[in-house]
Amino acid sequence: MKARRWLYAALIAVAGTVQADDATRKVLDCMRANVPPSLQIKEVELTAVDRGGMERLLKGKVYATRIDGLIRVLLRIAKPRDLDGASYLMREGGAEKKDEIFLYLPAIQRVRKISGASIDGSLLGTDFSYNDMKQLQAAFGDAQAALEKPSMLGDRPVDVLRLLPAAGGSTRYSRVLAYVDRKSCVALKAEFYEGKTLRKELSATAESLKRADGYWYLSDLTMRDLKEGTSTRLKVTGVSGTSDELPARLFNPTSFYRGN
Repeated sequence: MKARRWLYAALIAVAGTVQADDATRKVLDCMRANVPPSLQIKEVELTAVDRGGMERLLKGKVYATRIDGLIRVLLRIAKPRDLDGASYLMREGGAEKKDEIFLYLPAIQRVRKISGASIDGSLLGTDFSYNDMKQLQAAFGDAQAALEKPSMLGDRPVDVLRLLPAAGGSTRYSRVLAYVDRKSCVALKAEFYEGKTLRKELSATAESLKRADGYWYLSDLTMRDLKEGTSTRLKVTGVSGTSDELPARLFNPTSFYRGN
């Protein structure tokens, strides 16, 4: 029943002129274009802060590319020691298949496919859920999207996307508002709602926008869980790329967790 209500609401939201639909698609396509077609590797740090102010630092690498137009993202953790080798894989499915998320934990030495209600679970103890990470990396590719009235973040004009869950989706969020910088096509802010309540908020400043090989990315962003009083800061500390052929195992569900 919820899925039908979400789908109905999405259809109402995007119904209208062809011009409005094209404008929404233009923003989404521009966001996706920031995922390079050749492999890009980002060194990242995730600092999770609990309600009491205690911090936990995770370090690792994000591997991202587009294969036949579909986004592939791998997050592999190196530190702390108890999470060394923990890996998250997202494979976009396109029009004919559902997106897939896989997690490998070294403590249990097995791959788990993340689906159903589990997609809103915490990713390795951070304030990013499995689904949050997927949506951010895949530019909200499987959501029902419509443009709202443009706005400003500081002195930056932004397009405001209203995103509703895809039909049949199981995410707990009733909607997401994404504030997309017009110059870079990167979302500088996102608000995640449960019903009418703002549950989580992603934020970054325009100063954190960087470019690598012509592609924009955020070098410093923070996800806050307003209900739990926790936060996670994600910083990109280095970016590299390669024109070499991709190792087949990088984005393969049976081998993505193996080291280089």
